[in-house]
Amino acid sequence: MSTRPAVTVIVPGFDVGDYAAEALDSLRAQTMPDWTAILIDDASDDATGDIFEEAAADDARFRVVHHDRRRGLGAARNTGLDLVETPFVGFLDADDRMTPRALERLVGTVAASGSDLAAGAYVRLRPEPGGAYSPGVVQPWVAAATDPARTGTTIDLHPEASGNIVAWSKVSRIDLWRRSALRFPVGRLYEDQIVAQRLYSHARAFDVIPDVVVEWRERADGSSITQRKDALPVLHDYLEAMAGGIAVLDAAGHSAAASARVRLILAMDVPPLVQIARTHSDDGYRRALGAFLRDLTARRDTGRSAGPVAPEVAAALLW
Repeated sequence: MSTRPAVTVIVPGFDVGDYAAEALDSLRAQTMPDWTAILIDDASDDATGDIFEEAAADDARFRVVHHDRRRGLGAARNTGLDLVETPFVGFLDADDRMTPRALERLVGTVAASGSDLAAGAYVRLRPEPGGAYSPGVVQPWVAAATDPARTGTTIDLHPEASGNIVAWSKVSRIDLWRRSALRFPVGRLYEDQIVAQRLYSHARAFDVIPDVVVEWRERADGSSITQRKDALPVLHDYLEAMAGGIAVLDAAGHSAAASARVRLILAMDVPPLVQIARTHSDDGYRRALGAFLRDLTARRDTGRSAGPVAPEVAAALLW
């Protein structure tokens, strides 16, 4: 093992004791051994902090930080960013799994190309009867962002990359974060979306690879907050994050990427929300979604996002 790790993986966790050991095992299984990990226990009430401490006691590559009160995922990631001393940084949520060659492939491509960032594909880790989880397939929007492999590209040359909005599918140079003063929003859900578009906008160049680098867990009990899009506060954060990501691309002049993002949101994110809204007990849910859709579809009328609006979306414009 190298005495000078190349990459720091930031692993935040809150009450993920049922999954954290598996996440840490996926780091231990990496084919690239010269990594270090900062484990941030966000004031968990379960065994998460103990699992983190046991990992650090057994393997010096793990370092543990305990928050004295719950601060949220964005703040936990920021805690880790402040402590990074390696050239590269990546992320892994403590209820997910990293595939064995993930760091080798991500760090390898960005180190070889000289780019600021590398992004890979990911799949959902879905529950099965009996308590097991199995990985699904790469979804079309993920493939559009990462397949085929590209090196030294930009968000203007590859606007579909804007659809890869999760923090844990990427490895980037820590210099990119620091020279651009990038931080995760605090106190908001879906923190990744705005940060991802800022990374693409500030990167001098980035790479994409079709390799699956993370298996993203869809919890069987539905306890992940992002699985509760029927809750009005969750919806507000979700819509705000999507709109905020588009605004970042607009402000930086990346019109093709902004249009690609709008098309993807209308095709993928909106239809399930419309289904929820149709039978939701709170009319405020429908009003919030309707206002968001009117803003989004107005872009099509100005020529920035071509394509027809689906019938169910058209009906929701009246909410």
